[in-house]
Amino acid sequence: MRVFVTGGTGLIGSAVVAELLGNGHSVLALARSDASALAAEAAGAKPLRGALADLGVLRSGAARADGVIHLAFANDFSSPDAVAEAVAEESAALATLAEELIGSDRPLVTCSGTPHVPGRASTEADPLPTDGPVGGRGRAVAAVLDLASRGVRSTAVRLPRTVHNQGTGGFAGLLTGIARRTGVSGYPGDGTQRWPAVHALDAAVLFRLALEHAEAGTSWHAVADEGDRVRDIAAVIGRRLGLPVESVSPQTYGPLGPILTNDQPSSSARTRQILGWEPKHLSLLEDLENIQP
Repeated sequence: MRVFVTGGTGLIGSAVVAELLGNGHSVLALARSDASALAAEAAGAKPLRGALADLGVLRSGAARADGVIHLAFANDFSSPDAVAEAVAEESAALATLAEELIGSDRPLVTCSGTPHVPGRASTEADPLPTDGPVGGRGRAVAAVLDLASRGVRSTAVRLPRTVHNQGTGGFAGLLTGIARRTGVSGYPGDGTQRWPAVHALDAAVLFRLALEHAEAGTSWHAVADEGDRVRDIAAVIGRRLGLPVESVSPQTYGPLGPILTNDQPSSSARTRQILGWEPKHLSLLEDLENIQP
């Protein structure tokens, strides 16, 4: 299968591209810079120059492919306006990719976050939030899944709060970066809230399985660790960096503060049962031992 991949040179995307190539697929990778194009070529993919906002380029990439995996996102959480702009850009991109695939029965695999359900671990059957700072992502993914009735084999892989590799990535990586800048390994609130996690190499396998086998209109959870306490995450970071571990104000994290304070464990039981996905790589707390002072 020839697969068009957006975001193919990031932490998750590079793992997905390697997984696809290692299992007999070819990859056309969106590349927004010369550096990204060179990275895609070095990985064995063919680059397609353009950014997520270049809707004509996205349409061309989807038209040339047997399937699409969408991973790109601006990841600018510096302000509410920046988050809104990133969500709007992604929503337009997803609508363009989906429109090109209507009536073709080709797969479109997109990504989102696992939902937050008060009092229990979220499951694949729970809906994504459609309000809050990133509610627009939930609405965009729902629109894509609704195209299952219009000849698009659309599926969503829901990613946990931390997708990690070599001690970096996700919300845990955010905590590490702030710790390096401030000299304190902080956690929001009392730190008992739980965040799910997965190794990027395990997540990549699930994206491939969804591309190859998932039925239209389905959602899957790339969750290896159902929920690590945030203060346990901060404790490893603090020990690795030689820094004190303390509670800090949720305002430290800007627009993400309300999200980071939620207890949000998540289950992948159905994903493992139906698609046969089984994580094999390091847990988050084990992987954080790779953090270098």
